[in-house]
Amino acid sequence: QVQLVESGGGLVQAGGSLRLTCAASGRAFSSTGMGWFRQAPGKGRELVARINWSGTTTYYTDSVKGRFTISRDNAKNTVDLQMNSLKPEDTDVYYCAGRGRYMLMSTASEVEYWGQGSQVTVSS
Repeated sequence: QVQLVESGGGLVQAGGSLRLTCAASGRAFSSTGMGWFRQAPGKGRELVARINWSGTTTYYTDSVKGRFTISRDNAKNTVDLQMNSLKPEDTDVYYCAGRGRYMLMSTASEVEYWGQGSQVTVSS
């Protein structure tokens, strides 16, 4: 089992930066594929970025490529999402997500562990 707690959301002007951090508890973190999803009101959760268990493979949805960076530190049991050049359309609730047994997730239905969600608001 893995428990996920997020921090770092907030309000920022367009063009600014925010860093989300997900702190995990549980011995299985180092074998857990991790990711960040976002969700707008009335919509489903969309995969933004993911990283494999060792940190060697990453994926980004097209709209954030070149602006967002996902990273993990297995010694500290954390995964971060650095968000630069933020746009108003990045405004959403962001969720840290995990899938165990060295597997990755592509959709919300594949996620086994969820964080509580962090509001990110980008003003124009």
